[in-house]
Amino acid sequence: MSGYIAITDIHGEYEKLESLLGKIKAKDDDIFVFMGDYIDRGAKSKQVVDRIIKQSETNKCIYLIGSHEYAMMHYNQDDYYRFLFENYGGPSTVKSYGSFENIMKTHGEFYKNLKFYYKTDKYLFVHAGINPDYPLDKQIETDFVYIRGKFIYSPHNLPQKIIFGHTDFKEPYIDEYKIGIDLGCGKYPNARLCGLILRDNCEKEFVYSD
Repeated sequence: MSGYIAITDIHGEYEKLESLLGKIKAKDDDIFVFMGDYIDRGAKSKQVVDRIIKQSETNKCIYLIGSHEYAMMHYNQDDYYRFLFENYGGPSTVKSYGSFENIMKTHGEFYKNLKFYYKTDKYLFVHAGINPDYPLDKQIETDFVYIRGKFIYSPHNLPQKIIFGHTDFKEPYIDEYKIGIDLGCGKYPNARLCGLILRDNCEKEFVYSD
């Protein structure tokens, strides 16, 4: 049966991405949902973005925005986001592209078209989460990319199970309402990149990079 393949928080770790993709036996009608934080920290942000774009040649792909892309896109508009980009791995992204200007010259359309979430009947894919106090259409966009504890440790009222990243765990976080699949790739040297395969029959499988 076809399904969804969720991957998040790659953080420039191109080799781990290739390792993970090599272990995923995707079907032609599977949909990849890349959930943000492709850049920063690791040395190969440009190569990571090239690779996930290339995945669209064989499968439908959905690309979401993460906190690091959000900070980068607001770099020239707000000193706070400039600080975040410069202090949480941005220089490695600039180096991988050759200059800050080259980021938008090379992948500008990709970054501009990133979505905040992707919703199906059964799942809501989002980088960080949602504010459980508000309906989906009343969310503040920064919560989609930055929220942590209030979302993770609270129930929500949506009919979908939420698949998220952003907050790292040693193993996938699973409760009745949500599944978190950020294992700290790019943040910790030995952290694995995790992929979550969701089939129509509600089966789920976690796949890990070397």
